[in-house]
Amino acid sequence: MTKTIKPTLYGATIAELKALCEQLELPRFASRQIAKWLYTHFVTDIDAMTDLSKVARERLKATCDVGLCAPLKVSTSIDGTKKYLFRTSEGEYIESALIPDGERMTLCVSSQAGCRMGCKFCATGRMGFRHQLSAAEIINQVISIPERDRLTNIVFMGMGEPLDNIDNLMRALDILTAEWGMAWSPTRITVSTAGFAKNLVRLLEESKVHVAVSLHNPFPEERKEIMPIENGYSIREVCDILRRYDFTHQRRVSFEYIVLEDMNCSPRHIKELSRLLDGIKCRINLIRFHKIPDSPFFSPPMERIIEFRDTLTKRGIQTTLRASRGEDIEAACGLLSTVERDSQIDNN
Repeated sequence: MTKTIKPTLYGATIAELKALCEQLELPRFASRQIAKWLYTHFVTDIDAMTDLSKVARERLKATCDVGLCAPLKVSTSIDGTKKYLFRTSEGEYIESALIPDGERMTLCVSSQAGCRMGCKFCATGRMGFRHQLSAAEIINQVISIPERDRLTNIVFMGMGEPLDNIDNLMRALDILTAEWGMAWSPTRITVSTAGFAKNLVRLLEESKVHVAVSLHNPFPEERKEIMPIENGYSIREVCDILRRYDFTHQRRVSFEYIVLEDMNCSPRHIKELSRLLDGIKCRINLIRFHKIPDSPFFSPPMERIIEFRDTLTKRGIQTTLRASRGEDIEAACGLLSTVERDSQIDNN
């Protein structure tokens, strides 16, 4: 007998809650009451929505599930970074990373189980694509962790390509930032992309969140070798799109750049980065490569990375070096979920 899967309340926008109330013959104002219970009070039980009538609650319970799922496990690093592991509705594993840094507490969330971008330096890319995360599964990563109320920033830099799951991404951003939702400022949220130009314009037009582009090499032919997305969406096309938008005020664009030994940190790469990013108010975030099993890539010595940073800065490109966090807990994106998935396969 096939189990019926109910729709979840978490992950629903105000428009979807209004439609649900109409379907269940509930007052239209009930939609805002439900939204408040979900995204302000973070209830885990429909019966806790005490300003709804008993009839309304019974109809909701018969039709929907709440949709929250606690983490399966948490790994804690000696530097305070935490990796949370979740299981999805389709039985896959995803992860999110909590990064404390002074008064800041950033949560790095996933948008897909697996990823179809195939970046050669990424553990998630090796998994291939499994399925899209629903808006509920995206929001669940934020709401279901103990540190929820202390979060200062959210970055969509976990497993998956956010712009390849654009509808659920935009729904999640709506919930996070709308006054009927969690009412976060968009300036506290950053969405990363490998350069999925097809949906970049929609993100820029329909939200005010920050944007981070995974660059990693300014030369198209060299970038193709490590980032197959370059075959479909050129980094030059992405930069042309970004030049059309204003990043001089509250909204920022940054370029993520994993520094790889003998691959992308030579003087000619510095020169080409200056040419590629000309006319874009941006910064480059340099990242040391987190080693993943059987990877042919290595990070250069720290002094070479610092020299690379300083040379870019002298050329007028604001460049920072991101501190490596959580290396003792498989912090590289996708490693924890891959280990868990492999162990389940072995046990079966």
